[in-house]
Amino acid sequence: MKNSLRFSAVAIAALSLAACGGSDSAGGQRDAVRIVGSSTVYPFAKLVAENFARSNPELGSPVIESTGTGAGIALFCAGVGADTPDIVNASRRMKASELETCNANGVNSVTEIQVGLDGIAFAAANGGLEMNLTPEIVYRAIAASPYGEEQTAKNWSEIDPSLPNKPILVYGPPATSGTRDALVELVLKAGCEANEAMAAIEAEDEDRAEQICTEVRTDGAFVEQGEQDNLIVQKIEGNPDAVGVFGFSYLEENIDRVHGLTMNGVEPTYENISSFEYLGARPLFIYVKGQHLDAIQGMRAFIDEWVASWGAGGPLAAIGLVPNPSDVMATSTAAAADLPSLAVTDLK
Repeated sequence: MKNSLRFSAVAIAALSLAACGGSDSAGGQRDAVRIVGSSTVYPFAKLVAENFARSNPELGSPVIESTGTGAGIALFCAGVGADTPDIVNASRRMKASELETCNANGVNSVTEIQVGLDGIAFAAANGGLEMNLTPEIVYRAIAASPYGEEQTAKNWSEIDPSLPNKPILVYGPPATSGTRDALVELVLKAGCEANEAMAAIEAEDEDRAEQICTEVRTDGAFVEQGEQDNLIVQKIEGNPDAVGVFGFSYLEENIDRVHGLTMNGVEPTYENISSFEYLGARPLFIYVKGQHLDAIQGMRAFIDEWVASWGAGGPLAAIGLVPNPSDVMATSTAAAADLPSLAVTDLK
């Protein structure tokens, strides 16, 4: 009975949304696509929105909020209706548990579209630090308790004598950011699990092993800078001894101010990310709320604008988006046209 009542309420909300052309619960009317999510995807979505507005002057300009991937997905999955977002930008793939939350809240038609590739770049000011990093070096430098031991390193040279005798100071993304998730999954865990002792810890206590591999120090050596990657660029530009962690597109955009640090001897470049030779390469996504497609004017046209923009030599590549490989490009183009619903089993 409860499930039937909940479904009825959701259905009524969706029908009300369509009938009112996007009326919200406060009695106002929303005539523009609303997007939330990743700060990394934000500049790409912003350019798509600007081009969309020029091509469709009769439609409202899309409204984009940089909330971070995790927070954006939470807003997106909160329910159906004009007071909830239509699209969420994500710099990591949606988790199965997040889609389950979506479904539980009546958001039962979600389409996943991979819009391109990016990389998490480690950078320093031009004229500042020069280092060849590895996952082990990064992990040992910023982990709260590296390999379960007390964190005592103050300078990079304590991690590896070949590194500068400079204080460890890393400006990076907060826990709500998809860039932080990528830092954890692609770099910290790789550096942590390279230590043979971690296998024994994991066999004894998986939760403790997870904490050891993913928790970053809070003593000032790793400083969270919110969801604004440009602020990290400003911080490292002002301190030649600091390292920043942010999306590759921000490195490209600010190459006259900062330079990338190599990872395993590989530079964070367009070519190295597109070939996945660079360790920090990662896919970028948008997730579309199917129940809003015909209720919010401009949603389908906005998705079409993404497709028109994401190719090699296109406007998004010009600002740092790395185009998908050809097979993924074909899949994404088909998804943008057909808008199939994502299943929880697709994410497991």
